[in-house]
Amino acid sequence: MNSRLCDELGIEFPLFAFSHCRDVIAAVTNAGGFGVLGAAGHSPATLDIELNWIDEQVGGKSYGVDLLVPTSMDSKEHALTARELEDRIPEEHKRYIAELLARHDIDTGDLWGDSVHDGVGDNMREVGAGKILDAAFSHPVKLVVNALGVPPGFMFDRARAKGIKVGALAGAKEHAIKHAEAGVDVIIVAGTEAGGHCGEVSTMVLLPEVLDALAPYGNRSHVVAAGGIVTGRQMAACMAMGAAGVWTGSVWLTTAEAETLPVVKEKMLAANSRQTVRSRSRTGKYTRQLKSAWTDAWTAEEAPVPLPMPLQGVLAGAAFRKINKLAQSDHPGARQLVNYYVGQGVGLMNETVSARTVVYNFMQDFADAAERLADALGE
Repeated sequence: MNSRLCDELGIEFPLFAFSHCRDVIAAVTNAGGFGVLGAAGHSPATLDIELNWIDEQVGGKSYGVDLLVPTSMDSKEHALTARELEDRIPEEHKRYIAELLARHDIDTGDLWGDSVHDGVGDNMREVGAGKILDAAFSHPVKLVVNALGVPPGFMFDRARAKGIKVGALAGAKEHAIKHAEAGVDVIIVAGTEAGGHCGEVSTMVLLPEVLDALAPYGNRSHVVAAGGIVTGRQMAACMAMGAAGVWTGSVWLTTAEAETLPVVKEKMLAANSRQTVRSRSRTGKYTRQLKSAWTDAWTAEEAPVPLPMPLQGVLAGAAFRKINKLAQSDHPGARQLVNYYVGQGVGLMNETVSARTVVYNFMQDFADAAERLADALGE
């Protein structure tokens, strides 16, 4: 594709694929797109292992990494020990989780036995994120993305020194303006349809709103659209509005390569677009996820208010370690509770195919949409 963004990144097609699965990243990158590996949850050592594997698979083709460094977070100054984190979780919340699991016939005797490890949340601060960047920048990555808020100064400084582009997600016009003022190279405008952390405004409204707001900044930043995009015709619509490409995540969760739990993949393939919900129940910030008994429980009248990040994540993590394990063995109660982050585009994700096939389907669908538009214009 003839575009400035493709030229700058050295890619054929401006389809960005965010995934925690290295197999998806390699497959998309080799098919002409741009894979972005989610580094949240990785240590520098494990990230290095993943990126070494990707390097071997892609033969020098371009890919990136995604970090999670929020602008606001509980106890941002230093990483807390496992004991400190657990001690900060109110007994009311621990009791609510225990009662919820018990109602679904899940034993809670060992709920907190090995719930978290010391240093959890380190990657969300400079002390940990700096080490993750050390690992990432020892590989030929072309883009580093911050998923929550304006990238911190140290990320810009490190990336600029290496000639690596900096990206960031924006769920509102105001966020995008802050990114542009900070000098972000790739601004990912994510509508509320998106899986994971998302705002309240739809992609169809947010994208042109942001493009208009960023006009005074010239062409310094590339604007990439995100949110519920799982087909090439949606991609074509976004690019017709002025986007330089699209950022996708959910569509890769049901691919053959995806590490998604089989029980969750099964739920996603059967779901329609109305079976997702924005909830703070997993991380403490609003994320779009599959509707399940878990999300229903956090809207109940007796439910406590979700905790701030990272405490809600620790609380939910303790529960989901048990839920996920039991759901895979067909435990009825666990299957009712189990869920995962996914966007409203899940209603169009109805079969399991390879990640490479998804890329090629995007390309063909995009071309067909562009041809229909040309026909409508009489060209």
